[in-house]
Amino acid sequence: MTTNEYQVTGMTCGHCELSVREEVEQIPGVEDIQVSAQTGRLAVTASEPLDDSKVLAAVEEAGYSAVRTA
Repeated sequence: MTTNEYQVTGMTCGHCELSVREEVEQIPGVEDIQVSAQTGRLAVTASEPLDDSKVLAAVEEAGYSAVRTA
């Protein structure tokens, strides 16, 4: 299992969190997603190494931007 963390900009509410979650959970191998509009934090845990470009593209598809932090 690997966990990558990202800082997401533009989220303001629970609906924003849900939008990000719905896009990111479509990435193969994703096991868990923790997302907070309050902190802008997104943590993605996967059963295999994550391709950052796929996570960032999923966040962008949800209407936000992100950068990897850890």
